[in-house]
Amino acid sequence: MLLHISKTQCLKMKFILKVLITAVNAFVLAYVLPGISINHFLTAIAVAFVLALLDAIVKPILVLFTLPATIFTLGLFLFVINACIILLDAYFVKGFVVDGFWYALLFSICLSIINSFVHKMVLKEEDRNKAG
Repeated sequence: MLLHISKTQCLKMKFILKVLITAVNAFVLAYVLPGISINHFLTAIAVAFVLALLDAIVKPILVLFTLPATIFTLGLFLFVINACIILLDAYFVKGFVVDGFWYALLFSICLSIINSFVHKMVLKEEDRNKAG
């Protein structure tokens, strides 16, 4: 029996998969990095979901307003924006604690690197399964 999955269902599943991957990575990073604390895995899922919302809604506005600073620093100011997004996430999600700006900066850099690596591996595997 073949199951037909619509494109919107596929996009929803990819979004859920990305949120879960981000939650696992954030939970592991909170265990490894000093200055970052996540109480439970459910809190990590909330962190990942709120982070996705902030990245989709707030981050583009911040990038637009800080465009001169971003251009002047040749894009390095985007690291500051990412750290601010992490601090906002910690403000909204109870059980997610970030001890300061520098820890938020370190967490955002590590999370970005790990997420890009894992997403590339998982989504590449998913594309291989579709082709085969």
